[in-house]
Amino acid sequence: MNKAAGLTLQGLSLLLLAWLTWQLLRWGVVDAVFRPDAHACQALGREAACWGVVAQKARWLLLGSPEQWGGLPLTLVLFFGSWGLSWPLGVGLALARRSQWRWLSWPAAAFIETVRGVPLVGLLFAAAFLLPLFWSGGEAPSLGWRAGLALTLFSSAYLAEIVRGGLQAVPQEQSEAAATLGLGWWSTQRRIVLPQALRTVLPALTGHAIGLLKDTSLVMVVGLHELTGGLSLSLGGDPDWRPFYFEAYLFVGAVYALLCLMLSRLGLQLEQRWQRAQG
Repeated sequence: MNKAAGLTLQGLSLLLLAWLTWQLLRWGVVDAVFRPDAHACQALGREAACWGVVAQKARWLLLGSPEQWGGLPLTLVLFFGSWGLSWPLGVGLALARRSQWRWLSWPAAAFIETVRGVPLVGLLFAAAFLLPLFWSGGEAPSLGWRAGLALTLFSSAYLAEIVRGGLQAVPQEQSEAAATLGLGWWSTQRRIVLPQALRTVLPALTGHAIGLLKDTSLVMVVGLHELTGGLSLSLGGDPDWRPFYFEAYLFVGAVYALLCLMLSRLGLQLEQRWQRAQG
């Protein structure tokens, strides 16, 4: 391909990109309806976006409803609750699996591999429908608590393997030097080994946190209406706004993207802080 042909192809690509950009702007901004007016949105005939559905349903999605707690608050509670509770369990499992005592390492390995081998949807169904059958002494905890338990167990199994990988990267000489200085096993792990291990696997921990945040959307299969499930419930019972599900799901996707970007940015800041501390 000669230079002239290459320039022509480049020019055509730029023209195509400009045309696509204009079509997107026209559909999403210029001709779009932003006010919560269902009749104005229906008059568009799908020729432009109806962001009025977001304005109409935003309160339900971002704050839940007076009748049923859900939406974004439920998503955040499930994420932060399961993430926080899975840390001590995950770290304990990682340390137990590395133990020289088989009565400790074998049960930890069995738990980790079993939970990792079961889909999260399966754990959610078990927590929602099977756990109450084995509950004695009264009624089982609410569905939200049971779903949070499933998320916690699921997260802790994967977190344990991430932490175990970091522990293996710490030289054995570090523990031997700590023992020479008179530190006990737990002090050595807490002050020397675990900080180095977590610093090593911080990118993997950030990725796991992002994955767990997105996995909270699966609780809708057991009847909990978090951000995604809240949208389905809100539009399913409203024939006026049901046709504009595409714009509503774009909004939900943007919320998830923003939350994941914040987690990614937080992980990057922690990496930079630890690098400065080392320097």
